[in-house]
Amino acid sequence: MKIPDVAPGARILALGHYQPAQVVTNDDLTKTMDTNDEWIQSRVGIKERRVAPDSESLEDMATIAGGKALAASGLSPEEVDLVIVATCTLETQIPNASAVVAHRLGIRSPGAFDVNAACAGFCYALATASAAVRGGAARHVLVIGAEKLSQWIDWTDRSTAVIFADGAGAAVVGPSETPGIGPVVWGSSGDKSEAIAIKDRQDFLRQEGQTVFRWATTALHPVALEACERAGVDPAELTAFVPHQANLRIIEAIARKLGAEKAVIARDIVTAGNTSAASIPLALSRMLERGEVRSGGLALLLGFGAGLTYAGQVVEIP
Repeated sequence: MKIPDVAPGARILALGHYQPAQVVTNDDLTKTMDTNDEWIQSRVGIKERRVAPDSESLEDMATIAGGKALAASGLSPEEVDLVIVATCTLETQIPNASAVVAHRLGIRSPGAFDVNAACAGFCYALATASAAVRGGAARHVLVIGAEKLSQWIDWTDRSTAVIFADGAGAAVVGPSETPGIGPVVWGSSGDKSEAIAIKDRQDFLRQEGQTVFRWATTALHPVALEACERAGVDPAELTAFVPHQANLRIIEAIARKLGAEKAVIARDIVTAGNTSAASIPLALSRMLERGEVRSGGLALLLGFGAGLTYAGQVVEIP
């Protein structure tokens, strides 16, 4: 049996992102529900979010973000042999988004599958891509987090409508002589699976906000610290901390316990809202685009959400 060539490491080669054009402000939401800007900002930290029109699908957003990452990587579509889309908001379960997006981008006959770990989905998909590259199952992998949460939200329910939004972020992963994606620390708390759920296809997304808040602010900073430890990185060495953009109070609570004094903390939620599996690559790509972080620095990614699932890893910023 011939063993395929394996890479000693894997790294992110490039990033890309996409947001719909329509901006929905907190003041806009006051027209459909009993809320106000001060209430929303004090509880979740959001000022505005992006919402896709009915004519723009999840696959559309994923294709644009994936195309930007692919272009930034300098690779041709023919050089990509695996596509993974992390999402929990597909309108239909079949076909999967990854095969559709790969075809639209001109990527011929790749492996293609979707990952549903909700808001932790991008970290799960990135870990899978890294393992595929290091194990010889793929050389270049396109990883996309994309969500159209607006189609699963009751826009009169202020417990969810003020939080969730639409968007996509993507990364191209390839081989590296030295590791650029650290070991993943992942897990789940299935006993709390009902805290964030869509009961059936006729229902909307429901969330037990206090349950999720308590879990996130008490259970996740040890995961973040373990991800740093397994990567051999002291939190003080981090250039950036990019957690899932769930709630600004959650983000800041975890950041304080992490002790990464020099790290830029992603606060993309303020203008992007909670975009579930898209939030981490979207935030990191926008931080890089704005010059808030430097190429070659170390970023700690930490995804967490419905399931309840969580995952974290340290990556080198492309």
